[in-house]
Amino acid sequence: MAILKGRQLLSSEVASQVDLHQTYGGVVPEVASRNHLRALRPTLDRALERAGLRLNDIEGFAATRGPGLATSLMIGTSVAKGLAVATGLSFHAINHLEGHLLSPFFGKDVRPAIGLVVSGGHTILVEIQGFGQYRILGQTVDDAAGEAFDKVGKLLGLPYPGGPHVDRLAADGDRKRYHFPRSMMDSNDFSFSFSGLKTAVRYMLPKLGNYKVEDVCASFQEAVVDVLVGKTLRAVESTGISLVALSGGVSCNSRLRERFETECAARGFEFLAAEPQLSTDNAAMIGFVAALRLEKGQMSPLTVDIDPNLGLV
Repeated sequence: MAILKGRQLLSSEVASQVDLHQTYGGVVPEVASRNHLRALRPTLDRALERAGLRLNDIEGFAATRGPGLATSLMIGTSVAKGLAVATGLSFHAINHLEGHLLSPFFGKDVRPAIGLVVSGGHTILVEIQGFGQYRILGQTVDDAAGEAFDKVGKLLGLPYPGGPHVDRLAADGDRKRYHFPRSMMDSNDFSFSFSGLKTAVRYMLPKLGNYKVEDVCASFQEAVVDVLVGKTLRAVESTGISLVALSGGVSCNSRLRERFETECAARGFEFLAAEPQLSTDNAAMIGFVAALRLEKGQMSPLTVDIDPNLGLV
């Protein structure tokens, strides 16, 4: 949930719940929702205290409507609606994917761009024509890139979530040591597929004997990066839009950012990416979209419901 004071976003700065979910090797909906409920009130109080404001200084309240876990979405939207009713202020139901998509523009004007949202649950390539104007060019047909990172990390015995650990170990590995498939790299569309890549790693590991984990991480990571960068740059060339906007939790991956920066610069394209702390799920990106809507006088009715399967368009 985010609360708005003009363009000032009093978003939550909740301590990471990664340690909480490491025990289970992933997010357990019931555990997540209970801890969201427990953390919400102190988080709200802390945000107001740090900003030196009171509730009657706020201009609106925003919460994620979807997509996501229904129990967690319900808690955020219920509290935001309650605060809006109690104060008589605006309520803004925000699409989680739009929050990621526009996060590279935080503090900037939204301009035409090719946006790549790449996270644990989504891998989507979008033509951004302006704020609220999006056209999906392609998305994953099976596993998202982040899901593949986490599953390969699990295969290698790495802690949850596996993605950051794979990235760290890959820095000391040989990217060319093993060849993994670049699924749908040469397809005549902008769709992605990472299920086969994950499976290839699974079946190759028992055959390798004594392998260096760093080499597997680096080789796997390079396969993912090749596909993400290659398809995105192809979309740039096909649309004539010369700005690439990278977002989502996987955009924190150091190799992915490095490749985008290098290859965009070589082609004369502009590259934007959200800062790492604004790339993973956060309230600031939800508040940013809500602030843009508030400026345009766009508010959500209190009757709007959550939608765990909400699409971008």
